[in-house]
Amino acid sequence: MTAPTHRWPVAVLGATGAVGQAFIRLLEGHPWFDLVEVAASERSAGKSYASATRWLEGALPSAVAALEVKACTPEQVKAPIVFSALDSSVAGEVEAAFAAAGRLVLSNAKNYRMESDVPLVIPEVNGDHLALLTQQRANRGWPGGIVTNANCAVTVAAMALAPLHTAFGVTKVFITTMQAVSGAGYPGVPSLDILGNVIPYIGDEEPKIETELVKLLGTYNGETIVAAPIVTSAHANRVAVEHGHTVCMSVAFERAPTPDQALETLRAWKGFAAVQGLPSAPVPALVVRDELDRPQARRDVNAGNGMAVTIGRVRADNLFDLRLVAMAHNVVRGAAGGSILNAELLVATGQLDGLAAS
Repeated sequence: MTAPTHRWPVAVLGATGAVGQAFIRLLEGHPWFDLVEVAASERSAGKSYASATRWLEGALPSAVAALEVKACTPEQVKAPIVFSALDSSVAGEVEAAFAAAGRLVLSNAKNYRMESDVPLVIPEVNGDHLALLTQQRANRGWPGGIVTNANCAVTVAAMALAPLHTAFGVTKVFITTMQAVSGAGYPGVPSLDILGNVIPYIGDEEPKIETELVKLLGTYNGETIVAAPIVTSAHANRVAVEHGHTVCMSVAFERAPTPDQALETLRAWKGFAAVQGLPSAPVPALVVRDELDRPQARRDVNAGNGMAVTIGRVRADNLFDLRLVAMAHNVVRGAAGGSILNAELLVATGQLDGLAAS
């Protein structure tokens, strides 16, 4: 790991929303990044951040409270590193404009995730896929670029499956998710719809799980990502939990492991070597619980400062080979924190050296 010699100035787009606020909380006091700009919709532009937002959790950092909210344009926002919490309805055009203007965009939106020349990255799982940026810049003529992080439920599944896929070759996965209401943003799901209820549909969620997983677990061949040969079936459900997406999986393998072999593999996994020691990287990235009733969102969601994935109930499966449960903080690991860790990896591996740092 190579720590920077200066703190990089960064901006947050969509700064007034729930994920934008998570970026602001996680960037407060960050050793490598200095949050200097916030941007949001036209109705918020020109206001102080404190007056433009309804702050949801903890104390609003005083330095950010006084910042003027800017419009989401590269003419207004000058920072070389841009964290995007924009909704997919506007993210595509806006993020492309920033990349074309020479900024590195770390996106939470779905718009570019499945583009063949755009890295879809969970650093511990497939940090080497960041090399796609070279191809992206050549293809699109962008001096900057776009790096995406995965859907929040896919992030949980992919981190749990990555070490098992490397060791034993995953072939099929049956996934059922129980997803927290914070995954719907703020104000999100109306209370009378979710209290005492399970909603067995989240728009566009199941296709994202099924397509993003095979890209994340695929291999970079020097030009593109070759998708992992995994067949995935997903059921997505919204449940009355504030934070923490729980993912139940039944998994088939080329070489079926015993539960003990799987547990040993999960406990030993460290992931992509360049991630180790980064400011936001959890140690360990995977927390394996032996209790019969873990993981639980209420008890385990903040493992590794919200960046670790907790795994439990690893056991034999009657249909496939193995079944397990994984859970992580959807707003931290699955959104803002995942993007920040992507940016840290780009800095540590020298892939931002061409950007202006002033």
